[in-house]
Amino acid sequence: MDLKTATALRRLRLVSGPEAISFLLLLVCSVLKRTTDFNAVPVMGAVHGFLFVLYLLFWADAWNRAKWPLKTAALYFVLSVLPTGGFFADRRLKREAESAVIASRARQEGIVNA
Repeated sequence: MDLKTATALRRLRLVSGPEAISFLLLLVCSVLKRTTDFNAVPVMGAVHGFLFVLYLLFWADAWNRAKWPLKTAALYFVLSVLPTGGFFADRRLKREAESAVIASRARQEGIVNA
């Protein structure tokens, strides 16, 4: 994995957690809006919208650089629209990045899979 691919995966991972949290907060604000006089939906909607757009931009960049198959790219997209999906995306991206680093180091040291 080259540096640009690793950076793209890291950016996607860094935005997936906050995007998931903002989605959950938006859901809580929606419930509070309907049950109380508290209305933070416009603010949380804007925050979540911004983070969601960032997630989509970083997702497209990671898909392009990591050369994911369509199934993997679709999975990360679906995780972005589920309320807690960003947390699962973060874990999967962490494992993927660690595996890529291990494979890259093995290639550099000349270790071949037996």
